[in-house]
Amino acid sequence: MQRIKCIIAYDGSQFSGYQIQPNKRTVQGELEKALMKLHKGEMTKVYASGRTDAGVHAKGQVIHFDSALSIPAERWAVALNSLLPDEIAIFEVEQVEPSFHARFDVEAKEYRYFVYTGKLRDPFQRNFAYHYPYPLNLQAMQEASECLIGTHDFTSFCSAKTEVEDRIREIREIEIVETDGRLMFRFVGNGFLYNMVRIMVGTLLQVGSGDISPQEIPAILEKKDRTYAGKTAPPQGLYLWQVYYEKKL
Repeated sequence: MQRIKCIIAYDGSQFSGYQIQPNKRTVQGELEKALMKLHKGEMTKVYASGRTDAGVHAKGQVIHFDSALSIPAERWAVALNSLLPDEIAIFEVEQVEPSFHARFDVEAKEYRYFVYTGKLRDPFQRNFAYHYPYPLNLQAMQEASECLIGTHDFTSFCSAKTEVEDRIREIREIEIVETDGRLMFRFVGNGFLYNMVRIMVGTLLQVGSGDISPQEIPAILEKKDRTYAGKTAPPQGLYLWQVYYEKKL
């Protein structure tokens, strides 16, 4: 039995999220369906670094699974890609130690969120960026983002449906870059709560629009109440960009 680690990418537009759900099309479901074909009908469970919601994409999701098949690492990608739908691609494959776990060994994750700021909507970006055609104060947004860096209780910046009790997370980097009519928000942290990135982006956009001042961010964190933060940005602009298994910063 060998443990296989894969870096995968997917367009989440037509999926009901990563995690398997009854009677719904999911990324995990497609992966396990492909593996079942390779294993002649035998179920092979896939473990991921974490789940992504409906409409959310991944550039560098990491999964692992165990297999008794004697397939060289470089052939796994070819075999799986031949069976997977076009929205999912296996980029890298390696055999790892049996102790490796795609979820529990994560040291940090990087998410990116893209906002299209053009005045007119672009049908070719509708599934891959959030259209926000309003004036934004980039300097104010960057000032506000600095208040989110560090170790905080992010209760105000996660969904009220979050079941996790420990809501303390460390944000190590936030970067906001403007290029060619698009904004890119880059977040690196040791972990993220349910909808946390999308709420941070929504809040920063409201800062940029003047609805929230940068000076309010520390108070919003202190309130530990979701109703004080900004709106939740929609899913299509969000990408799980990279997963780190060695200390990041």
